Formats: sequence, structure tokens, C-alpha cells
Amino acid sequence: MESDRRDVGLAEDISAYLGGFQRTLEAIAVDDLRAIIGSLSDAYEAERRLFLIGNGGSASTASHLACDLAKTVSGKTINPRVKRFRAVALTDNVPLLTAWGNDAGYETIFAEQIKTLAGSGDLLLVISGSGNSPNILEAVKTARELGLHSIGLLGFDGGAVRSLVDLSLVIPSDDYGHIEAAHVVVSHLITAHFVRQLFRHEASANAG
Repeated sequence: MESDRRDVGLAEDISAYLGGFQRTLEAIAVDDLRAIIGSLSDAYEAERRLFLIGNGGSASTASHLACDLAKTVSGKTINPRVKRFRAVALTDNVPLLTAWGNDAGYETIFAEQIKTLAGSGDLLLVISGSGNSPNILEAVKTARELGLHSIGLLGFDGGAVRSLVDLSLVIPSDDYGHIEAAHVVVSHLITAHFVRQLFRHEASANAG
């Protein structure tokens, strides 16, 4: 009897979560997503650097997307004719993150890296559920001062960072799980677009 109640409860939980996530995906603003992909395409074509940041689960998504753009978009085999996406996750250098956090405060861990690595015309992509993390806000402010363009993949109402970035996609949900999962879906969608673009370019070149 107890097992039956657990099975019913589990089925309800699965249905509720998947249904909620499906509604979240259906509510994504496609025009905002198109604008973001356009900005990324411009950076790629101009061979500008793309820096990605996030905290917690969003840090993992930043690292994942940077890997996909830098490697997956280049193809499975090395092809010197294929332009590389100059994508770097500022979440990955743990010694540097802890050094800046220890000496200058956790809110500086991304901003100080941007000062070292970035230049005018480069692109900063921030991934944040709340959009209110001090280190995210400081990074975007620093990026603006240095002439970088900025994009936010956000959640809830976008938080304080929404008004600071040039473009944003706000996942319309108050569920952190749905927001973070949707960010991963969007990241894979972005990667898939660039992979298809590469395929189309290669097919056109071979046909010519």
C-alpha cells in the first residue's frame, strides 16, 4: 500500500516537473534569442573574443557552452579552413578565481579577469538565474567600461543585470531548476545553429 502511494506521488512529481518545464520552454522569447545569436555570429565573424561567466550551476553551463563553441563548432576533425570560435569561460581557472576572491573579494573574480584578457569589441555572456550576483554585476560594469558588448541569459525578472547588458533572454520562470535547464537547452540550440552554419558553409564551398 505504501509502495503504491509512493508510485502515485512519483508519477505526479514527474508529470508536474516536465509539464512545468515544457511551459517554460514554450514561453521563451524567440526574438530575443534570435538577437543574441546574431550578436554571437557577429563576434564569430569578426574573430572577437567571447567570455562566459556564471555562478554555481550557471558556472557549469558557462564552461559547457564555451567548450561547445570552441570545439564542437570547429567540427570533429581538424580543418584549417574552419574559423575557430574564440570562446573562453572565466569560470575554469580555480587558482585565479580563489586568488582574486581571497585578495580582492569574491565580487571581483570575473571583473579582474576581464581587465586582464578583454578588449574593446569583445563580447561578455553572463549566465545567471537571479541576475543579482555582485560578481556578475561587477563584471558587466567592467565590461561596459572597457567597450565590450554584453549578453545575459537570465531568469525570474532578469534582476539588476538586465538593465546593464546590451541584450538579454529572460527565462520566464521562478523555478531555479527550470531556469538552469532552459539555459542548457538554449546553449545547445546556439551550438547546433553554428554547427549547421558550418555544415552549410562547407557544403557551399564544396559545391563551388
